[in-house]
Amino acid sequence: MKLMTEYTIVLQPDDNGTFVAYIPAISGCHAWGQTLDEARAELVNVFDMITEEYSEQGRDLPNDVKFRKSVVGYFMKFSNN
Repeated sequence: MKLMTEYTIVLQPDDNGTFVAYIPAISGCHAWGQTLDEARAELVNVFDMITEEYSEQGRDLPNDVKFRKSVVGYFMKFSNN
């Protein structure tokens, strides 16, 4: 079986002030927490459960996905006038 460290993990703030953690390559492998650390810890639990399910079914976990990091932002110009 693969280790969680072999996967791309996404951590991001959610709209309600919490944090979401997920592994894009594994459907259903996502968790949330009040802090980044809580979200990460919950993701470990979810990954372990999914790994156990795959093992019981005799299936291999999927390969990691190619993930491109993009930064989206905007610029504001302030005037002293």
